[in-house]
This record gives sequence, C-alpha cells and structure tokens, in this order.
Amino acid sequence: MTFSTELIEAARNSKAWPFQEAQRLFKRYRDGKPGGEPVLFETGYGPSGLPHIGTFQEVLRTTFVRRAYEIVAADADGNPASTRLVAFSDDMDGLRKVPDNIPNKAVLEENLHKPLSRIPDPFEKYESFAAHNNAMLREFLDRFGFDYEFVASSDRYNSGAFDDALRGVLRNNQAILDIMLPTLRAERAATYSPIMPISPATGHVLQVPVEVVDADEGIVRFTDEDGSVVEQSALGGMSKLQWKVDFAMRWVALGVDYEMYGKDLTDTGVQSGRIAKVLGGRKPEGLIYELFLDANGEKISKSKGNGLTIEEWLTYGSEESLGHYIYANPKSAKQLHVGVIPRAVDEYWQFRGNITDQPVDKQMGNPAWHLLRANSGGTANPPAGAGDTLPVTYGLLLNLVGVLGAEADRDQVWSYLGNYVEDARPEAHPALDVLVEKALAYNRDFIAPTLVKRAPEANEAAALKALDARLAEVPADMPAEDLQTIVYEIGKDETFAFESLRDWFKAQYETLLGSAQGPRMGSFIALYGVENTRKLIAEALAR
Repeated sequence: MTFSTELIEAARNSKAWPFQEAQRLFKRYRDGKPGGEPVLFETGYGPSGLPHIGTFQEVLRTTFVRRAYEIVAADADGNPASTRLVAFSDDMDGLRKVPDNIPNKAVLEENLHKPLSRIPDPFEKYESFAAHNNAMLREFLDRFGFDYEFVASSDRYNSGAFDDALRGVLRNNQAILDIMLPTLRAERAATYSPIMPISPATGHVLQVPVEVVDADEGIVRFTDEDGSVVEQSALGGMSKLQWKVDFAMRWVALGVDYEMYGKDLTDTGVQSGRIAKVLGGRKPEGLIYELFLDANGEKISKSKGNGLTIEEWLTYGSEESLGHYIYANPKSAKQLHVGVIPRAVDEYWQFRGNITDQPVDKQMGNPAWHLLRANSGGTANPPAGAGDTLPVTYGLLLNLVGVLGAEADRDQVWSYLGNYVEDARPEAHPALDVLVEKALAYNRDFIAPTLVKRAPEANEAAALKALDARLAEVPADMPAEDLQTIVYEIGKDETFAFESLRDWFKAQYETLLGSAQGPRMGSFIALYGVENTRKLIAEALAR
C-alpha cells in the first residue's frame, strides 16, 4: 500500500506538532538515511521505579512522530519511509535510593549502588528488580499494540555489544572530561569520571576517578571502596557510563536519529550532543516536552509514586482516552489525575467522530487521527475506525451510574441503556461496554462517596413539580431533544424566578443527581427513563 500524493503534500505542510517534528527530521535525510538503513527512533526508560504514564507518553508521542515521518519522507511512488522504534531500558544504572512505592524495601536497601539488573526482585516474580519493571513496561506497550523493539542496557553491556563504543569513550576520555567538568560543582568534579567501574568486591557502580590504562584493550585503573587499587577491564559488563555520556554513546552505537525527552533533561541533551560529536556521531533530532504534574501541581516521580499509574487510568478510562490526553500540547505542562479522565474519554470520541467530515489537512491536526494511525501500520486514509461514535457519552454514563448507586452492576446499566440505545447489547456496542465497566469503577471510587442530594428551594421545588407534571403527559419513548425542550421551557418560565438557565440546570443536578455538574437533562431523562426520573423528582420534593 502507498500514500496518496495529496496526503504526502499535506503532511509536508502540516502545522500539527508530530508533522512539524517529522519535517525537521526529513530535512536531515532528504535522500533517505545513508546506506538505506531505517530511520531509528528511540525512547528511554529508567527502571529504578515502576513505569508511570510519563514513561508511556514518551513511547506514544515518539510513535506519533514516527508515523508522521513515514508519510513526510515517503518516496516518489508513495511508499512509506522505513523506520524502527527502540524502547531502551537503562537497567545498568546503579540504584541510588529506594523508591517509596515498593514492597520488601530491605531487599533494595541491601543492594543499593548495584546495577538495577543485578538486584533481586522485591516483588519476587522476576530474576531482578529491573527485569520486573521492564516486564511491566513491555506488558503495557504490548497491550496498546506498539510496534517497537525492546533493548536492555544490561544485555548490550554484558554481551559486549557496546564494547567498541566503550573503547571510543576511553580513547576520548579527556575530551569528554573537558566537556563535562566545567558543568559540575567542584566537589563533584573532583571524583567525576566518564566511565564508572563496577567493584569486583561489592558489585557497586563506583563514582571514583578512573585512569585509562589501555583504551584499545579496555583496561582501567581505580581505587576500590576498600582502598585497594584495582586494574581491570571496563568491557563486558564491568563498567557503566555516566548518564550524559551513556546517552551520547547509545545514540552513536545504535545510530539513533530521533529521541525526545523531558524539560528536566534539557542540559543533558546539550552536553550529550557535544559528547556524541566527540565520539564521531551526531545528536538526534528531538522534542523537549513539558512534564506532567499531579493534582497538586507537583512533578510526577517514579520513586514517590504520585500522579497516576497506567493501571489506575485504565481502571477508570479507556486506552484511547489516555492517548488523547497525551497527544495535546507536549510543550505545555498538564496535570494528571483522575479528574481529567471523563473529559478525555468524551473528547476522544468527539474527535474520532469528526475525522471523516474533515479535509485531509484538518485530519492531520485531529488527535484521534494520530491515535488510530499510531499502531495501524497501514497507509489508508482516513484510518480504520475514523468516524465511529459512541451512542452515549461517558459523562452521561457516569450520571446514570451515579443515580443507580455504588451497588449498580453491568447488567443493570445495560437495562437502562435500552431506553436510549438501539440494539442495547454489550456485543453490539463493545466500546460502550468497556466504558460501562470503567464508569462503574469511577462511580464506586470517586462519585458515590461524594454525592449529596440537597433539598430544593421553594422556587426550585415549584419548577420540579412543573417538570413532573409535563413528564406525566409525555410518552415513555419521547426523544431526548423533545425532553430537553421541555426542560428549557420550564427554566425560561419567569414564574420560577431563575436568574438564568444555568441556575435551573444546577438545581436539577444538585437535587436530583447530587452533583454540582451534570448532563443535558433531556438526554439523561431519555436514558434513565421518564418514570424513573419522576421518582427522582418525588424523592427530591420529599426532602
């Protein structure tokens, strides 16, 4: 399959951020990567703590750019540009501190400063702490359907695959020191070495001065923790590079062409780029993105475990909604907490439904277009699934479940959906069925405990009585829009003295649903049922 000329031309002129990134990379390789090699995209993961959404977003955003590049750099016949994506785990890094959200902390405390891949798994499931965290990352990436190659730092160091690159670091040891030492405090500079040997006695990754004895043979000399002078090889997993040097070495050794990283690594990118040049390579293209914040506006940390985990988001929202939230404005900081999930779900489906009515250039700025293309690997436009919609919004579903109570179950929700949805069966609406389960969990954990239905004020009670009287006269299957008209008419009636329609809607939300916000009441009444809504009104008036 090939891309159309129209699609390629639109991609090369698109202002959507993934295409802007792809266009910069295309300028680097106008005639393709030398030797015909695939253009290599990389993402990095530090497995010192459990993977969180910040980890996942880097893979997803990089995939957006990768897919955009395949279009932008398509050949004259429309064939997609050849690409690869490597998810790299820095599991040779020494454990500096014990994360807060880990069981059996004593296991980690006893193994501080050892490479993460050589520390027992405190979860007692895998051969090492790093292997556990790496598996969690791969499990989710696989679940989402990413096309990637997983590479562990420990495999490359231990197997000798990085040995030639390490020799390059040793040969250029002084040039790298000349780059790094001016950036360090005096205390840190006194012991800094680009290469960190691993102690033969303790297995610790050592932060000590290192003398290069023979770069070609990989021999170094250093003073071990017990004061003994050791001369040993730095190859074959007997050393680990400092972070900024490792970053550069990896770019050169793997031939990385694109890597994005967070704003907190801006300085790392500058220094690593200079080191890559010393090693005979070139700094990749890449985006510097803003970091996610928790509900308190603080940076999300793997060790603290604040913010949301991947599992938590997927308990209350869909995979697509997570992707949608991640897509927007990568250069702007965004809070990441459960409160953003419902809106993200509904926005995703709204954007997805709009795709087929948009011209090609507008599709390229649609988050759902990028999400549908992210793992499809195809060239069809619009991508499969474009134009699909949900018969009920997630917000409306949450209102329904909220009224049904914390003890509501899936079958009960589907019985009510029959009032509103044609062929209301889980099998006929699998995407909606997924959201039913999410809504039940969200309601149980966050909505039900906070719902308080207040008694109506005198004018509100009069308006509710009027609404009940009107509902008593309508057929059970009245369309939602007609029910909404009734709601509007009552709110506009000066008899009830509402300053605005907003006050009338708020009164219904607070007295009937127990919430400060809510849905279009016509849609809710149609979904919950006319008679059931009248019962809610009666309960409110009885207060």
